[in-house]
Amino acid sequence: MIPAAPLPQPLSPSRPRWQQAWREAVRDPRELLAMLGLEALADRVSDQAALQFPLRVPRGFVARMQHGDPRDPLLRQVLPLDDELRAAPGFGLDAVGDSLARTGPGVIQKYRGRALLVATGSCAVNCRYCFRRHFPYAEETAARDGWHEAVELIRADAGIDEVILSGGDPLSLATPKLAELTAALAGIPHIRRLRIHSRLPVVLPERIDDALLGWLSALPWPVAIVVHANHANEFDAHVDAALARLRDAGAALLNQAVLLRGVNDSVDALAALSERGYAAGVLPYYLHQLDRVQGVAHYEVADDEARALHAALAARLSGYLVPKLVREVPGDPGKRPL
Repeated sequence: MIPAAPLPQPLSPSRPRWQQAWREAVRDPRELLAMLGLEALADRVSDQAALQFPLRVPRGFVARMQHGDPRDPLLRQVLPLDDELRAAPGFGLDAVGDSLARTGPGVIQKYRGRALLVATGSCAVNCRYCFRRHFPYAEETAARDGWHEAVELIRADAGIDEVILSGGDPLSLATPKLAELTAALAGIPHIRRLRIHSRLPVVLPERIDDALLGWLSALPWPVAIVVHANHANEFDAHVDAALARLRDAGAALLNQAVLLRGVNDSVDALAALSERGYAAGVLPYYLHQLDRVQGVAHYEVADDEARALHAALAARLSGYLVPKLVREVPGDPGKRPL
């Protein structure tokens, strides 16, 4: 049996609101189904898949799911199913070549001028299609020695002008921990930009609090925050407010999505995602073809179908609302356009 989620704890004056919401995330697939009036689907839940990659989903994100709809596109992104246990040719443990591009603990350098720091293995939501669901976070996080080795690797390479914070989700770190990193990076003259990849502004908008915004607005570089939403229903008034606060703090906001069977594999869904995101101040950036990691084959959309969807999207929307359709291929100098 999957352990029941812990009971919510009283809010502590010393615990930020977002951390309380994090602790209260739903972790039991059957509890999730009961919240949505979908108890009849309990036999579709895979306990084995949930043990391999646990369910975690904030209650605010659950509230955006359609009650009674077994095909809800947000539910499909998080519910562990037996489909994950089926072996599929061409799907492996390291779909995007992270291990080959490692230059130090938690440091990945795939593309010229950029260094990606795996800041943490923690996420507020466990997306079932995650390309790092098998990543060895226990050994490979840049924060584990107080950032020292990661920062020195970047300092030693004058060709790096952009640092990317990824994970896991870097905004799952406490703000003082983020400030510790950026204070160290601030002494490196060749860094010109900071990029943060985070799903938290969408799935846990409480994270965008005054302390985080104070840190962000004081940073010495231009900052791009790449959020991750796959469906228009992921946006609500709380997300809109969080994104507005990030913009007010000086961040440029982009969205990357993954093309997912049963979630957004229609022109209507993709157009609604671009338009809803733009209304919230987020510019469409990438539409990724699925990274072929073990356990996610049931989400895959064939390349020919993906190209046809993207062409139809480009025919419907203004150019700035059309994300680039790309695939990440190990060894390529950048994302490969399709």
